[in-house]
Amino acid sequence: MHTWFECKIRYEKMMENGMAKKITEPYLVDALSFTEAEKRIIEEMSYYISGEFTVTDIKRANYSELFTTEDEEADRWFKCKVTFITLDEKSGAEKKTSTQMLVQASDLRDAVKRLDKGMEGTMADYQIAMVSETPLMDIYPYGESNDKPEV
Repeated sequence: MHTWFECKIRYEKMMENGMAKKITEPYLVDALSFTEAEKRIIEEMSYYISGEFTVTDIKRANYSELFTTEDEEADRWFKCKVTFITLDEKSGAEKKTSTQMLVQASDLRDAVKRLDKGMEGTMADYQIAMVSETPLMDIYPYGESNDKPEV
């Protein structure tokens, strides 16, 4: 089970007109704790940002699933609220359970298409309740060579 943390990074970016502008960007990091999330985002961002930067905020992000792609046009992240529909065996009543998933896609239609494709093997009935674009710049899951330590 992944624990995702949204980390906000603040740094000075050189604009095309030569002026420096302070910007804040959100990233998603797979980590075991807030401390590890901060350590991982600092390590990851040090490759991309020359100069000083600050981690201004870290909070848990509640995503049950991530659907990524190698498609270079899919450069945005969409938050999808998916509602699973089950039947209560005793009463026969419909029960709905919602979860949030993250989909990498090029636009809204592509996000819905990729979400449906990712859900193909799911045995439960589901409905897509909401899809919205996030401001996330990138996601840093644990890689195969950098496996999460066992707890």
